[in-house]
Amino acid sequence: MIRSTAWPTDASGVDTARLEEAAGRLGSSPADRLAFTRWVATTTAPLTAGTAGPVFATLAAVAAADVALARTVEPHLDALGILAQAGVDVPEGSTWGVFAAEAPGLRLEVDDAGVLTGTKPWCSLASVLSHALVTAHRGDERQLFAVDLRHAGVTTHDEAWVARGMPDVPSGPIDFDEVPAEPVGDPGWYLDRPGFAWGGIGVAACWWGGAVGLARMLRAHLASRPDAELLRVALGAVVADLADAEDAIAGAAAAIDAERDEDWALVAQTVRSRVRRAVDDVHTRVVGALGPAPLTSDPAIAARVADLELYVLQDHGDRDLARIGRMVVERGGVAW
Repeated sequence: MIRSTAWPTDASGVDTARLEEAAGRLGSSPADRLAFTRWVATTTAPLTAGTAGPVFATLAAVAAADVALARTVEPHLDALGILAQAGVDVPEGSTWGVFAAEAPGLRLEVDDAGVLTGTKPWCSLASVLSHALVTAHRGDERQLFAVDLRHAGVTTHDEAWVARGMPDVPSGPIDFDEVPAEPVGDPGWYLDRPGFAWGGIGVAACWWGGAVGLARMLRAHLASRPDAELLRVALGAVVADLADAEDAIAGAAAAIDAERDEDWALVAQTVRSRVRRAVDDVHTRVVGALGPAPLTSDPAIAARVADLELYVLQDHGDRDLARIGRMVVERGGVAW
């Protein structure tokens, strides 16, 4: 699966075939998915300068087998990396989410005693995880906190999740009613550190891996119809798109591991937008080439398409492209 020459050398040491085989045997039960997540964490070092190549390759391999499973693994590994950077111990056997989204009309506040009150949106798997890192408002700033999701003051709302993509990864809101939490870093630390941008690239690695899985379906379809010229065109375009996405992720991993001095917010957003564009093109090509039959008769194909469609919407399309333009005008950052 690892093909780009831009990858750090240690990325090739990831046994992607073994990861895909293990991931592909799982069902959709939360217990199985969380057990797999904990297993991956035992073999994957936290994301930091020097480990980005293996971390991104691992995430992509899991997503190539099961997009929804990668959506479970990625935030757990992200949380472990954040906690390691902050020097906070991780309870044995715990499973983690990272809940940093904001939404109109919803606000999570923290008081001077470190007690959380309010509502946090977009909390994936909150009803089955043991812990989470959450951002909360302290005055005009946001600060990160570690919280035990089993506390009596935590109320999850899986019923709010009606998505057809990733139905097994409910991402409804959480209500916090005077829930004690442990600060992780000072106010602003979570969003300002380079690792915030690096984690966003890890999500893009999952998108790329999910698109690889789609491309394999097209390749298998073409193998049964080798003379179909339009299928060959579609596969050729998909190969090029996936190579572009992989180069973007691999190059970012190499820059992280080399500890280059970069505008990481700009790098991460550019990588994510490049990968999103490639994944959208792959999706269009594969669905157009396969037609409606597999989407209506093959549960695995239908699930992968729906899961990936939803996952890439974490990128905000033109809004994020506008963000790149604003950063370049204000800060520079491109050679031309």
